[in-house]
Amino acid sequence: MKYKDKIDLYDDKGKLVESDVPLEAVSPLLNPAIEEIIKIIRRSVAVNLAGIQKALETGAVGGERCIIPGKSLKLDIVGNAGAIADKIKKTLAVAKDDDTVVQLIDGGKNLLVQVPTIRILKAVEYTAPITAVAAAVTEAIIDTFNVDMFDAPMVKAAVWGRYPQSMDLMGANVQSLLSVPQQNEGLGYALRNVPVSYISTITRRNAMNAASLSSIFEQTAMIEMGDAVGSFERLHLLGLAYQGLNANNLVYDLVKENGKNGSVGTVVASLVERAVEDKVIKPNGKGPSGYVTYTTSDIALWNAYAAAGFLAAAMVNCGAQRAMQSISAVTVYYNDLLERQTGLPSVDFGRALGLGVEFSFFSHSIYGGGSPVIFHGNHIVTRHSKGFVAPAIAAAIALDAGTVYYSPDRIAGIIGQVFSTIPVLREPLIHVARAAGQIKDKV
Repeated sequence: MKYKDKIDLYDDKGKLVESDVPLEAVSPLLNPAIEEIIKIIRRSVAVNLAGIQKALETGAVGGERCIIPGKSLKLDIVGNAGAIADKIKKTLAVAKDDDTVVQLIDGGKNLLVQVPTIRILKAVEYTAPITAVAAAVTEAIIDTFNVDMFDAPMVKAAVWGRYPQSMDLMGANVQSLLSVPQQNEGLGYALRNVPVSYISTITRRNAMNAASLSSIFEQTAMIEMGDAVGSFERLHLLGLAYQGLNANNLVYDLVKENGKNGSVGTVVASLVERAVEDKVIKPNGKGPSGYVTYTTSDIALWNAYAAAGFLAAAMVNCGAQRAMQSISAVTVYYNDLLERQTGLPSVDFGRALGLGVEFSFFSHSIYGGGSPVIFHGNHIVTRHSKGFVAPAIAAAIALDAGTVYYSPDRIAGIIGQVFSTIPVLREPLIHVARAAGQIKDKV
């Protein structure tokens, strides 16, 4: 064991799953469930067969305003989804009985395709699965319907979209959770580039699981970015544990205590009371006015508590109004109140607070109402806090009752429908906790 920390892990209903778990057991480098999550994300591609069929029928291939008159093809692709899926699987498989998966979703309107693991192990880029799947889908449709060489380019365009003219596969009907590298803002940003809307939809609007999946993405990205290495590893592992995995039931307890009549301010008070009770912080003196400041001998653990409180405040506030729009204000005022209450740094040493100011400006000012659904950890606004804000945004979106025009379901599209069928992505809290229990005596 590298660190002395041990935690109890609870599910989204406040039920104990595993106790006395070493902190390293939830590390993305060691936890089998997180390893599976990352592997699934790299291997998996959603295919919109209904979209391909419609694109061919209308000649609308390659994205917005790209229609080719007189080149429509009427092919019953959805009706032949089973045969097409079989051809795709045969094409993608590298060895007999390998782990290639091609699964029909929604009666064959969509496919979940997972390329064999060897295709990602033998690849340098994480884009290898989506290119392989796009090629296999194109060939399967051409073969199934005996499309000739003059119409075959339309099939290719309906599948691949405007590629290679457009690097982001504009208008494509194959989609990965991971954006193309050209859209990442720097080294290690791939997992941070997954929109929070996708995450909330994949977890079927369960706020605790949405926050958990987002935290797993963010904190795994911190390892890839070099932030969670060396002296700062424990800081990020504690953040993942307490904010993302409901360690010691902290998030659940704070929400339960404040959910009925509480506010952002009462969550701050509850968090400070819990931190004192758990001996994470202690009074550092009282001023003439009676104002008490606090100190800590474990700033990383205090940050984890603060991050858990931030998520709880987001759930209490946005949950009360059943709307996501106030998450930017919660980001500002929870952290501002916490600093004033304790004299200690707020979440991520002030970076979350600073992010919240810009978040409010972008979502309620310059964009005239740019909804939280458009954000992700790679966004110019939300990239500044390293792992601690996106989970709260994901939870807020999950608690929204349909108050925005561009709903998370609309933005996520087939990503939400397809990837929500994968249990470890849909319910990461329970899977990661159980996996931690499996290895807690080995780390």
